[in-house]
Amino acid sequence: MTQESLTEKLATHLLRPVDEATRQRARLHLLDWLGCVAGARESEVAALQKNYQEANNASNCAWLGNVLEMDDIHRSSILHPGPVIWPALVVGLDYRMEDVLNAAVRGYETTIAIGSTFDQHHYAFFHNTSTAGNFGAAAAVADLFGGEPEVLTSAMGLAGSVTGGLWQMRHESGMTKQWHTANVLTTGGSAGFYASHGATGPRFILEGPQGLYAATCKNPKPMTFPDQWRIHDVSFKPWGACRHAHPAIDAALELKAKLGHLDGEIQVETYADAITFCDRPDPETVLDAKFSLQHAVALVATRGVPQLVDFESEAISAMASDRSRVSVAENRDITARYPDHYGARVTCAGETVELVDTLGDPERPLSRDGVIAKARALIAWGGLAECEADRAIELALDGDDVRAIHAMLEDWLS
Repeated sequence: MTQESLTEKLATHLLRPVDEATRQRARLHLLDWLGCVAGARESEVAALQKNYQEANNASNCAWLGNVLEMDDIHRSSILHPGPVIWPALVVGLDYRMEDVLNAAVRGYETTIAIGSTFDQHHYAFFHNTSTAGNFGAAAAVADLFGGEPEVLTSAMGLAGSVTGGLWQMRHESGMTKQWHTANVLTTGGSAGFYASHGATGPRFILEGPQGLYAATCKNPKPMTFPDQWRIHDVSFKPWGACRHAHPAIDAALELKAKLGHLDGEIQVETYADAITFCDRPDPETVLDAKFSLQHAVALVATRGVPQLVDFESEAISAMASDRSRVSVAENRDITARYPDHYGARVTCAGETVELVDTLGDPERPLSRDGVIAKARALIAWGGLAECEADRAIELALDGDDVRAIHAMLEDWLS
């Protein structure tokens, strides 16, 4: 009997039925992604795409979904499924909404299932959204074309054979993170399409002797196959900063509500990866500010609930002295709970607030109304009228016309 590969086991796992409650959850993530795309309409990345006459609408959307750092996130796999799954499904393909939602759920599942097996060595060098996202986009597209288990396996094998995405971008300014999500559309989506039309890929792309684990991991984690679809475990991000900064923001907000102020020195303790990614006392760019614990906590101290404008150039200059009041350090107990829990402890004036989980996580979920309010705010930030928010909410949460979503995105990005 031939040994079954991990991707073959995953393909079988993917083809179980998707229930209506899970499709409704997927609709919320679709709306969240649409808001992220709309909110980035006036960004430098959007301007680049407008100047590129050969760019299509799917590519434009793939470039924009991550710009504002408000895309959904799965904690233990440390990746963002939304911006790599939705562009492959709702832009340019004419399918029933139910089929698109089912494919999205399976794309999320694939991305998370594979991303959750990567170890710390992989994450130290590779952008998990890019690495695992290629598999997810491939599986989602193959599923939309009616993929059987062997087709899904080949789609993942093809995508995995060229997957990657190095973190060097963290050390330099640029648009590499957006390029990664756009590349997933091109590579993963293409793998799903060609596998659906007969192209075959390696079955043991993950665990084979020259597979992804051998090349990028020291101790890959076991793949699991839970009964519940993992899209239910994905968090919504309420604020426009790196998710690693959110626990500190959340704790600072609670401490400020308790004290009535955050005056004087502020100490932030959090997990090691949050320090690695977000210890930036002197941000210079908007992206730097979104990845700065010091800036995030300083803006809570001086302005309150974070708004997108608080990460722009004027705020970066205005809060320099307030950032100097914020010190950051690793807390080993908080690190020990990570990545299953993203926590932080904030201390000021002798008072402390510690949070194990942050707003938007499954333990502290953002409500349906909260997701809608976030989408409205993002669509307004992108310079669109309120009626466009109404349009997006209707199409995403209640609509059955995928072509209408495609047309709306073309209107937004033309």
